[in-house]
Amino acid sequence: MANYTAADIKALRERTGAGMLDVKKALDEADGNADKALEIIRVKGLKGVSKRENRAASDGLVAAQIIPAADGLGEVGVLIEVNSETDFVAKSPAFVALAETVLATAVASGAADAATLLAADVDGTPLQTVVDETAATLGERIVVRRVDRVAGEKVTVYLHKVNKDLPPQVGVLVATDAAGAPVAKDIAMHIAAYSPVYLSRTDVPEEIVASERHIAEETAKNEGKPEAALTKIVEGRLNGFFKENVLVDQAFAKDPKKSVAQVLAEVGGTATGFVRYRVGA
Repeated sequence: MANYTAADIKALRERTGAGMLDVKKALDEADGNADKALEIIRVKGLKGVSKRENRAASDGLVAAQIIPAADGLGEVGVLIEVNSETDFVAKSPAFVALAETVLATAVASGAADAATLLAADVDGTPLQTVVDETAATLGERIVVRRVDRVAGEKVTVYLHKVNKDLPPQVGVLVATDAAGAPVAKDIAMHIAAYSPVYLSRTDVPEEIVASERHIAEETAKNEGKPEAALTKIVEGRLNGFFKENVLVDQAFAKDPKKSVAQVLAEVGGTATGFVRYRVGA
């Protein structure tokens, strides 16, 4: 029988994120040598990469970094999402370290989409290869799902833990002018909670506005509302759509008597952009 302890099993599981049975088998094969067992897990994992391609990866984490203003330009925020199959792997040191590499590569490369990011160089190796090697070690499918960049005079980040034992799973970047910076963190937290889709009404595509107006009108007619009141009813319901989906029209989370626009106006500020990620959503 190989010479290893329960503590050795636990340590190797924490290093790899691999299952209990896989770790024990590797330690048995390696006669208790942890480094050799790690190599065995990685080799077996690489062989299984193609088998994992169709498995769902809906856990994971978000991470972000603000690039300071330089050469007269504003700040840039970079937000990434990296997915795993289970929350056990999502909180493992190897996965968290991979996410840090993904974020650093996103910042350095300027990549604005996942495909470009995965092709970017990491010490002479494409990031995709680094991801595949980590997936082999962890024994799960790992996906660099998305990356976004938000630029503005000031950019604020907010990362939220849905579970205190896991890495952040909700991430927000919000860009404001300098005047809006004092309330930007509160607005970022609001975005995390209220999930707006658009910054302002002018950002809502015309076809969506037309569709919402049509739905409101048909609904009112089906409810038997008087013809003379239809226009007012339709506009009221359309305003309701805006208040639900448009950031500056939403009731502010910390003080629902005010809109986000009013909160910004109180400090003479303006929000110029935002992005919100929820892992798996």
